[in-house]
Amino acid sequence: MSLTAFQNTFAGNPLNRASERRNDVAWLTEQLRSQDALAIAVWNGKPFVETTKDGGIQIAYLPARMAEDLAGGGERLLFMGLWKDTPIFAVDLEGAADPGDGPLNGLGRFEDLRAIALRLPATDAAIVATAKGMFEWRRKHKHCSACGEPSQVAEGGWKRVCPACNAEHFPRTDPVVIMLAVHQDRCMLGRQEIWPKGMFSALAGFLEPGESIEEACARELEEEAGLKTLSVAYHSTQPWPYPSSLMIGLIAQVADDDATPDQTELSEVRWFTKAEARALIAGEVPATFAPPPMAIAHQLIKAWAES
Repeated sequence: MSLTAFQNTFAGNPLNRASERRNDVAWLTEQLRSQDALAIAVWNGKPFVETTKDGGIQIAYLPARMAEDLAGGGERLLFMGLWKDTPIFAVDLEGAADPGDGPLNGLGRFEDLRAIALRLPATDAAIVATAKGMFEWRRKHKHCSACGEPSQVAEGGWKRVCPACNAEHFPRTDPVVIMLAVHQDRCMLGRQEIWPKGMFSALAGFLEPGESIEEACARELEEEAGLKTLSVAYHSTQPWPYPSSLMIGLIAQVADDDATPDQTELSEVRWFTKAEARALIAGEVPATFAPPPMAIAHQLIKAWAES
């Protein structure tokens, strides 16, 4: 659900996660076997979708019993939550063979989430992003980080437990600060050499242990562009399932416009007036473009340019 006036793509999951019931194995089994229970399928990170009558795209839900059969056990199943009274699960499918050409033939198709995110209903995008992020975590944490033994799924897929040393492991979310540097009436955007030619974006970096959000923002701006931060204002956050980040969007006032790219993270920086920033996000600047609207960087630029 939305708790603020602004909501980024992949935020706003409408499901009641019912996290207080995840420890109740009997209740989870009852929900999974319910005739009304539904499931979404994710194959190698791609959600299973279908075309709507008006040409849009939406989640192609499966009967939960079918998802249970496809999963072959609890390891690849995830209890997503409740849509009103309807239990929603997810199944993680892997391998080279497309299940859309096999057991799910005729029921939908698997699509790259990044490519279709803006065509999905916002709630659907949030639901599949949650499943994708959780399954990315599952794949990378099959063994206990304390003793190295195989871990087992618990609490409907939201926890892993090591039977050898009893260590408990929970889903990983990596916080990332992403900030639009502003000096007087201009904002600064940078680009990395590996990005598509002509793309400029807000600067970003991972939050480090023992560091506040504001401190991380200031450190990144100084490291990458040599700028001194004066103040930091919060804009919004965005779950980013590539693979499991939370983007923390900020507007940072800096002391001057003497920015110098470090040539490691950034290869170039440019300053834009509000009019130029509006033209940039509208795609009206020749040979130069901003990230697409699904990215929080786009929304930071837009919010500042239209303020």
